[in-house]
Amino acid sequence: MSTLPLISPLPDYTVTELSLALKRSVEGGFSHVRVRGEVSGLKRHSSGHTYFALKDQDAVLDGVCWRGSCEGSSHILQDGLEVIATGRLTTYPGRSKYQIVVTGIEAAGEGALQKLLEDLKKKLAAEGLFSEARKKPLPFLPQTIGIITSPTGAVIRDILHRLSDRFPVSVLLWPVAVQGEGAAAQVVTALQGFNGMAQKPDLLIVARGGGSLEDLWTFNEEAVVRAIAASQIPVISAIGHETDMTLADFAADKRAPTPTAAAEFAVPVRSQLAQQLGQTHLRLTTLLGHTCSLYESRLAALRRGLPSLGSWVEERAQRVDDVYERLQKAGKRLCSHQEMLCTHQTQRLLPALKALMETAQHRFGTQGQLLESYSYTRTLERGFAFVTASDQTLIASKAQASLAQEMSIHFYDGVVKVRAGSTVT
Repeated sequence: MSTLPLISPLPDYTVTELSLALKRSVEGGFSHVRVRGEVSGLKRHSSGHTYFALKDQDAVLDGVCWRGSCEGSSHILQDGLEVIATGRLTTYPGRSKYQIVVTGIEAAGEGALQKLLEDLKKKLAAEGLFSEARKKPLPFLPQTIGIITSPTGAVIRDILHRLSDRFPVSVLLWPVAVQGEGAAAQVVTALQGFNGMAQKPDLLIVARGGGSLEDLWTFNEEAVVRAIAASQIPVISAIGHETDMTLADFAADKRAPTPTAAAEFAVPVRSQLAQQLGQTHLRLTTLLGHTCSLYESRLAALRRGLPSLGSWVEERAQRVDDVYERLQKAGKRLCSHQEMLCTHQTQRLLPALKALMETAQHRFGTQGQLLESYSYTRTLERGFAFVTASDQTLIASKAQASLAQEMSIHFYDGVVKVRAGSTVT
């Protein structure tokens, strides 16, 4: 007896058909969901897409933010931060897995965002970006002020109005977005742009109105804080209301509680300066007049204690005449003593000089006689002679005479020239 195959009432699916059916079921049932979880395994791809996972104690859900979907809240995507992601569930048939495609993301309460802020604050403070030692003093009266804020809204109007009331100065506005995607990059560009100008402003004001912690997050971005700290131009931060604090406030050279207060820090009140100048001028004028009166009184007192100028000059002139007369008398006495000295010395020197001359003459005669007695001519007169060669060298031997061709014989009364073997006159 043969058995027939059982016919199943279930339809047959291919893998693809089943995957597509699951995809339609998941996307249809979970087309818009909000999921709370902790960010883990965050990866930012060069394409601009961001991949991560949301986890709690018992499960993990993969997530993806396509480029442009969550850029306004990209700062919230940090490992370890609890967030609430909004999006839709979908499947990935190639891996038999499902994931959430995120279209919006927010911090799960102020506490999570505050933790992120505190961690970044500790990091930048450790680098010295908030140190008081590196803060620059504000100029007393800037000629030009650069303002970085939104071109619309109450902030720029309040700043300009207060500057106009206190001390009108030249203002350069660099319009930027103060919230949302790209706002941080615009603020950084503005700071670097002002610092790169040939004619830089004397002071910068970075300002925006109040808002929540997330609204003000642009001014907690690390790039903005570093750009403020690196500015060569002094910076006043005026972010939010008095109770709002951002990392930009710590990095700035001066923190203003409001944008209006920033304008008050930037310039003095012109009317007060004029009043102070007037008071200073009055004090200086009074002091100068008092000082001049005091010295006039002192000069008058000194003048009364001094003799009259005419009598003082006459007395000094008489003293000069007396000195002149004494000098003349001294000169005459000096000439007289000089003549007497010359006469006396002459009378003493002439006999001594005569005696010296006679002694020298006698010694000279004696030495002359002695020299004459030692002269070779006296020897020649006694019958002696000497012979020289043609070059006037003395011939003292027969051997030398035999070598000479021509010789001269010197007698006391003349010279006879001879050759070897003959006589030459």
